[in-house]
Amino acid sequence: INLPLEKARLMKVVEGRSLPDFAREFEAATWAQFFLKWVMAHPAVTTVLCGTSNPEHAEDNVQAMYGPLPDEAMRRRMVQHMETIPGFADIGRMPWYPGKDAQYQGLIRAAQATARARMGQ
Repeated sequence: INLPLEKARLMKVVEGRSLPDFAREFEAATWAQFFLKWVMAHPAVTTVLCGTSNPEHAEDNVQAMYGPLPDEAMRRRMVQHMETIPGFADIGRMPWYPGKDAQYQGLIRAAQATARARMGQ
């Protein structure tokens, strides 16, 4: 799975929110670890590639490899929890890398235009 944090959109949706208490059951200490453990636990996933320009984020992402992974029942619970958070259902319509438009300016727009062209939009 490439860019499992949905180009920072998942992080934007949970910004300022506390992790659910049940995240302790699989030792997720941050939202990034919560999401990465969900992805890594899927039986079809063999590799997770995270992109970041921040060394602290990279270190946090690596921590998701430690401790238990959620089982299928816990993965369902994680999705059910996310579905209660406003904005989660709209992630696909959110801009890439929210709040970083000035940082990535033309790069994001060019990649989006390429993606739209591939999809015939």
